[in-house]
Amino acid sequence: MDFSWETATSAVIDSFRDTPDRRLREIMESAVRHLHDFVREVKPTMAEWNAAVEFVTALGKTCTDTRQEVILFSDVLGVSMMVETLNGQQEGTESTVLGPFHLTESPARALGDSIDLMNGPDQCVVSGRVLGSDGTPLPGAEIDVWQCNEEGFYDVQQPDVQPAGNGRGLFHADAEGRYWFRSVVPSHYPIPTDGPVGVLLEKANRHPFRPAHVHFIVRAEGHEEVTTHAFVRNSPYVESDAVFAVKRSLLTDFAVKRDEATAKRFGVAAPFTHAEVDFVLQRKP
Repeated sequence: MDFSWETATSAVIDSFRDTPDRRLREIMESAVRHLHDFVREVKPTMAEWNAAVEFVTALGKTCTDTRQEVILFSDVLGVSMMVETLNGQQEGTESTVLGPFHLTESPARALGDSIDLMNGPDQCVVSGRVLGSDGTPLPGAEIDVWQCNEEGFYDVQQPDVQPAGNGRGLFHADAEGRYWFRSVVPSHYPIPTDGPVGVLLEKANRHPFRPAHVHFIVRAEGHEEVTTHAFVRNSPYVESDAVFAVKRSLLTDFAVKRDEATAKRFGVAAPFTHAEVDFVLQRKP
């Protein structure tokens, strides 16, 4: 075939015509159309295209068992949020990005346990309920939690400082759908900038910071799973999250409580910080 601007796209799309998986064929045909249109619009030089290839190669080389640079790239382009939003619940708790640090299994913990293995001085309690969209409690619901420490680092970023599993826990709600655990108030932090994504942000004059938050994945039998955050209200960078993940409904008060009886109930000393985070799950069709 005589390759030309006019015939290239149809020729490549036609090459996928015998793909047995109809969904894969649909995706590849659309990807080819959009990529070819992108090239026609931008008209990259060979040097620019080679730089793009080198960038994608560097993304893969930067990934390890405890680091996911490709997800990070998806995050800073806002693609992760688009996919999450498209696939999120139609009702109930809103979803947001998984992020690049859900790379190790959260250790099983009992309700009320602390996920802070460093014995931070400022204790925080996170509590709430897991409910169906009709308000019915979901006993036994699984709550997978992970967060950074007060200095903005996850355990996998500081293996010589933090013990494995610090800031992580896998909990199950009680018979009334309630859960609670102890931790520390997380800090805002920069996403990793020592890889190709960091280079891109620097060249684009974009900051790398995320507002303070706690990650959750919540599951219950017969209900849609939700991946979400509890963002610390008024945290720096709430208005300019580097990965575009903030939703107003997820802003959460981390309030200082001085009530001795409440502190005793949660097994902490007053004063302490308390965040109440409920999750509402949509029933599967």
